[in-house]
Amino acid sequence: MVYTRKEVIQYVNEEDVKFIRLAFCDAFGNQKNISVMPSELERAFESGIGIDASAIFGFGGEVFSDLVLFPDPSTLVVLPWRPDHGRVVRMYCNITYPNGKPFETDGRRILKDAVKAAYTEGYIFSFGSELEFYLFKTDEEGERTSVPYDKAGYMDIAPMDKGENVRREICLTLERMGIKPESSHHEEGPGQNEIDFKFSDPLTAADDAVTFISVVRTIAARSGLYADFSPKPFADKPGNGFHINLSVHSLKNQSDLLPYAIGGILNRISDMTIFLNPHSDSYERLGNCKAPKYITWSPENRSQLIRIPAAQGDYKRLELRSPDPRTNPYIAFALVIYAALAGLKNKEIPPAAVNVNLLSADSADYQALPGDINAAKAAALNSEFIKDALPERIMQVYCK
Repeated sequence: MVYTRKEVIQYVNEEDVKFIRLAFCDAFGNQKNISVMPSELERAFESGIGIDASAIFGFGGEVFSDLVLFPDPSTLVVLPWRPDHGRVVRMYCNITYPNGKPFETDGRRILKDAVKAAYTEGYIFSFGSELEFYLFKTDEEGERTSVPYDKAGYMDIAPMDKGENVRREICLTLERMGIKPESSHHEEGPGQNEIDFKFSDPLTAADDAVTFISVVRTIAARSGLYADFSPKPFADKPGNGFHINLSVHSLKNQSDLLPYAIGGILNRISDMTIFLNPHSDSYERLGNCKAPKYITWSPENRSQLIRIPAAQGDYKRLELRSPDPRTNPYIAFALVIYAALAGLKNKEIPPAAVNVNLLSADSADYQALPGDINAAKAAALNSEFIKDALPERIMQVYCK
């Protein structure tokens, strides 16, 4: 259900809500929040709640450190793991300066601008997410150990797969929060799991991805486990991917737009890589265990950067396989939209599909993704596309 401001206030008053979490993300997509009492809710909607931006990574220094959070009532959800008596709810927020000017580093604003730009050009995008994570055992203090929760493999079942009850609770929790998981299964690595979402509009999909990570970590901790979303938890095992599924529809015609979207993304993927793979460990994942290394595409082939899954109708889409869970989904989705838009506008035809296994074939003829974090930073700093798509503050945070 999508709430209005008036309905949120009514819900809080009638449903024994005692704490309202105003949530937002730092420049790298890590969720933060401040809790306010119900008596402060109307003030939050009217004039916002101030925060110290100097304490949030990438948000600013000590001189001009005040920012203001304005809750988005359409994102209201109850946190199901909190008590029913004295409920806790959460809303994502828009961030502004005290004078009301939108804050440049607010990822939700960046994505909203991209969605608006696409609509102005006559296109509507939909996104779905596939997020992988490892479950590790914890010690007596609740800290992560190096021991995975199980030794199961791809799509194994219980009793080898010990994570199925954890995934079940995650999926049920997500459903109670209005998020629609499509499927879940054990992945290839020991203790590695994947849960996929039904597609939705870009902003909802990004909000849901951030919520998903929070839910997984919470449910894992309640189960005495640690959920690890890092790109490469084991040097010799598969890394964690954040596969982005994208479809595009025209407001003007029904032609097949995916080829131009693919061309636009392939032509700009090197420039975007630092924002899709922002950690040094990200580059240990790329090129190993089905994670892509080369700027290629193919129908169905999982060794490629972009593949077209075997689906028809509303489910026909492209899957971008290079991002990992350390990405900020708001920035990632915005960049993918801008790149696809450029491909659509310029009718950029992608190169021929590469229908070979790039993990084992001779790949000397194919252009590679940036090989390390410094190469990825350099590509972004030299990119006119990135300069046009993102504010300078984001560039500074990621590249300097």
